[in-house]
Amino acid sequence: MKLSIPPGTFRAYLFDCDGTVVDSMPLHYIAWTKALGEYGATFDEKLFYDWGGKPPLEIVATLNQMQGLNMPVEAVAARKENFYFELVPQLKPVPEVLEVIEAQYGRIPFAVVSGSTRESVIKSLTQVHLLDRFDVLVGSDDYEHGKPAPDAYLTAAARLSIAPQDCLVFEDTTLGIQAATAAGMASVRVPSPLERRAGTGSGQPG
Repeated sequence: MKLSIPPGTFRAYLFDCDGTVVDSMPLHYIAWTKALGEYGATFDEKLFYDWGGKPPLEIVATLNQMQGLNMPVEAVAARKENFYFELVPQLKPVPEVLEVIEAQYGRIPFAVVSGSTRESVIKSLTQVHLLDRFDVLVGSDDYEHGKPAPDAYLTAAARLSIAPQDCLVFEDTTLGIQAATAAGMASVRVPSPLERRAGTGSGQPG
């Protein structure tokens, strides 16, 4: 399935990382299940995908509220990251997005804009040999308000010195698409692994 690029001239492509450039969401879910299981917390798979793009600290804090728990937020998030890093050797790129990257690399600048930590983004992109394709990396350490707030995408546009309306965003989550829209950017929706398993997901412009 090819992604459908909206009409218009774009001066930069901004990519979410997990689930967009790299097919990492199933691995992140395994890592979350392990880390949260140590504290008796549960994380429904559909909710996990609905929350795609939410920073790790926010995920733990919200699950604490929802389940009446008092998990140490930073410790659980760090534990989850370590479990994910153990799984990184299994990582593969998302083929439809890789096709776009290879076709446009060198023509316009690229940025990765992620809800994950910068360390996680670098490890993921290094594993799939794509780190050198991106001019700018924006991780959860680089902005205050996570997706669906526009902060992450506006930060990337500013670092590239490109106006937001001249950027095209590639995202696999509703929160990410909302963030792109809030930033005044056009977007392309990348089907999630859940949608691929179910045979749904259009790859249409957002």
